[in-house]
Amino acid sequence: MELMKLRNESDIRGIASEGIEGQHVNLTDEAVYELSCGFFKWLSQRLGKKDLRVGIGRDSRISGPHILEVVENAAKDMGVKLYNTGLASTPAMFMSTITEGFDYDGSIMVTASHLPFNRNGLKFFVKEGGLEASDIKEVIKIAEEGEFEKTFDGSVENIDFMTVYADILKDKIRKGTGKEFPLEGLKIVVDAGNGAGGFYAEDVLKPLGADTTGSQFLDPDGMFPNHIPNPEDKAAGESISKAVVNAKADLGVIFDTDVDRGGCVDPHGKVINRNRLIALIGKILLIEHPGTTIVTDSTTSSGLAKFLTANGGVHHRFKRGYKNVINEGIRLNNEGHDCQIGIETSGHAAMKENYFLDDGAYLVTKIIITMANMRAEGKDMFDLIASLEEPQEAEEFRLNIKEEDFKSYGTKVIEEIKRIAEEDPVFEPAKDNYEGIRVSLDKDNGNGWFLVRMSLHDPLLPINVESDSVGGVRIITEKLYSILKDFNLDMGPMERYLGK
Repeated sequence: MELMKLRNESDIRGIASEGIEGQHVNLTDEAVYELSCGFFKWLSQRLGKKDLRVGIGRDSRISGPHILEVVENAAKDMGVKLYNTGLASTPAMFMSTITEGFDYDGSIMVTASHLPFNRNGLKFFVKEGGLEASDIKEVIKIAEEGEFEKTFDGSVENIDFMTVYADILKDKIRKGTGKEFPLEGLKIVVDAGNGAGGFYAEDVLKPLGADTTGSQFLDPDGMFPNHIPNPEDKAAGESISKAVVNAKADLGVIFDTDVDRGGCVDPHGKVINRNRLIALIGKILLIEHPGTTIVTDSTTSSGLAKFLTANGGVHHRFKRGYKNVINEGIRLNNEGHDCQIGIETSGHAAMKENYFLDDGAYLVTKIIITMANMRAEGKDMFDLIASLEEPQEAEEFRLNIKEEDFKSYGTKVIEEIKRIAEEDPVFEPAKDNYEGIRVSLDKDNGNGWFLVRMSLHDPLLPINVESDSVGGVRIITEKLYSILKDFNLDMGPMERYLGK
């Protein structure tokens, strides 16, 4: 088995079930078994102990129960005590390693986030957080070597941790508002996308007094029959917006499959995700921690940077990849710079006050506390982001690199764009840039910016273009097209947009 092909940076992902033509299972029982044994051995070596206690949970995917059984077999063979919480969220599985009464040595989450129904994977946690890419490589190396000391005396126990996790969130809201039933009079619609997030409506919001009438897709269904469980997805956004308006709700909440990402919707059906979500949680944290640094990925808008700065914050635009953003926030704190959050436009949000864990339910909980407190004062929470300037237009182009050595070729393309941008006064390269090349253009040349970067995993150059003027994206795209057209790239996406 080539297990390294299943590595997705800091976790494992693959095709776990048939059902899509041309896609064949590579996350086989054998692969899951070997990787589980590899994790148990790696964890034993890391902690210097034999008697491991490990938690496990899964999202709603159709392959989840079977994969969980394979992990159970590996635990029994390796002498591990495995505690199975069944349907769970990814953040809850991390919390099981640090919550009193559980305190597992490590945990495993069976999930592939928002990917199609036939995919699945494994996320591993220790008490310090999710495994890094280097840790996953080591786990895979151990798994491939296959030198396991099997004692065949492990055990599996079914537990209920999700109730405990829901109680943690409820207690957070009660303490944050000072009330036993702080959500009385609030109507909040939840869209779990048939993933693992249905608990939030039933076990967190309702007991606090919220009216959750109109909530949808709370029941787990691993075929995801209604929409992709992804807060970024347009169809998902339209669905929750319609539900909020129809229910005349005060707030809408949407999660991805395993609840490590979240978003929300205002009473008028306006989706609060990407830049709006960063602005909202950023303003909330800046009220609590004036002057704090907010780390984001590289694709955030100029309007967001202006908003955060105007509200006294420090905007640190970093790289794409939620682990990159989280680790940069941790690094800044370790160096003495207060950073309360690392957040991607995808909705991955990790707060300093919550172990820098990317937790969609915690993010939403933080927002709901603010909403309840401001409502009690007769104020509208969404006024907090009324001054956010949003782009008039935005486009993303993903250009395939048609060279075998795509990484070096992509780097060559980016370097050439840098050279031209530095020589041509029309372009203004960003001073602080950690990924690819980001360039601003003035009002006479598109009134916006573009970012060209390498994909984290694929032979692609993702390109983001935004403008504060109608028609500006076309002007900027034309200029960028003239630079890129002679490279060995699939220019189809840009040519279709430009009508070439």
